[in-house]
Amino acid sequence: MPKILKGLLIGGALLAVIGYFGFGYMKSQTKKASPEVVNTFTVGDATIAVDYSRPSKKGRVIFGELVPFGKVWRTGANEATTFEVDKAIRVGGLPLPAGKYTLWTIPQANSWTVIFNSKMYSWGVTYGGEAQRDATADVATVEVPVQSLPAVVEQFTIDVSGTPPALNLQWDQTKVSVPITR
Repeated sequence: MPKILKGLLIGGALLAVIGYFGFGYMKSQTKKASPEVVNTFTVGDATIAVDYSRPSKKGRVIFGELVPFGKVWRTGANEATTFEVDKAIRVGGLPLPAGKYTLWTIPQANSWTVIFNSKMYSWGVTYGGEAQRDATADVATVEVPVQSLPAVVEQFTIDVSGTPPALNLQWDQTKVSVPITR
């Protein structure tokens, strides 16, 4: 009996080590395909930092296929996108206190729901590919219209720009903008 138990323990430990390094390798490979970026922007006297991964189009149909309509999207790739602001702002007219949030969207053909969620998530999706967002932690939810772009944006891009300033999400020939005021 002790030999069997010893063999099971060694086998279990070996599987745990292989799983740990295998997950690390998989994570490094996905980050090569969708590089992580941290951009900082200023709106009035508020500083906004957005940390996200940038998937590429690669000839695929993005919205409605790769990113299905009507389902919560982690808004980028890999870990959930974070949006951090050092002072209270307004997004789409709604108050957003200073803090760090995860950014989620629900794309539709003509409008998107943009969600600022107070909970942090380790990866953004479950092993089954479903978004990990806990809706009870939503702080602000804004619906914005879809804008068609004249040219393809190959790599998913998030920025804060314009007059008045807006949080802009662009990929393929789609853009959505959430107005930001201080």
